[in-house]
Amino acid sequence: MKLSVTHQETYSRGELLLRSFLGVIYIGIPHGFLLAFIGLWSGVLLFLTFWITLFTGNYPEGMFNFQVRTLRWQLRLSAALGNLADGYPALGLDGVSEKVTLEIERPASVNRGSVLLRGLLGVIYVLIPHGFALAFRSIGTSVLSFLAWFVVLFTGKYPERWHAFNVGTLRWTMRLSAYIFLMIDQYPRFSGTEDAD
Repeated sequence: MKLSVTHQETYSRGELLLRSFLGVIYIGIPHGFLLAFIGLWSGVLLFLTFWITLFTGNYPEGMFNFQVRTLRWQLRLSAALGNLADGYPALGLDGVSEKVTLEIERPASVNRGSVLLRGLLGVIYVLIPHGFALAFRSIGTSVLSFLAWFVVLFTGKYPERWHAFNVGTLRWTMRLSAYIFLMIDQYPRFSGTEDAD
């Protein structure tokens, strides 16, 4: 999995203020409304994918592509609302962004044992430990986002290391989602750093 959110040389103070005070209305509501329906369909596909991969060891290409496009949309929205990227996030499954990218390679085959393990015990061995670790990391991300808001407002620049840390939190979350959605077989690392390969 490859996820990147470009660190811009300068950030728009006007967009920062607009997103902060009206972002819920003009970004959150339309995206959230549409993503609620997409999320329902994504859940149905996850259920079907579980059984298909359990019996065939293969993740259907169309279903895989739909899930990747859904995660990309969620990532664009998170990056915009988190002030990590300027510009209005593209609506829809086919939306693209020059600043926000996510690539997940479809596996040639899926480990059926891993699929069964995730289905039966995923909450215990995946969601609980990662959720616990991400809760603490999210506190750090919230603090850095709060401080970065003022830095961007007064300087127009987002501190690069803070940006990298906050993007790392998104990366960790997306990696975890991809694992739960059976899109990757490798157990997600407890890290926000980019995967090597």
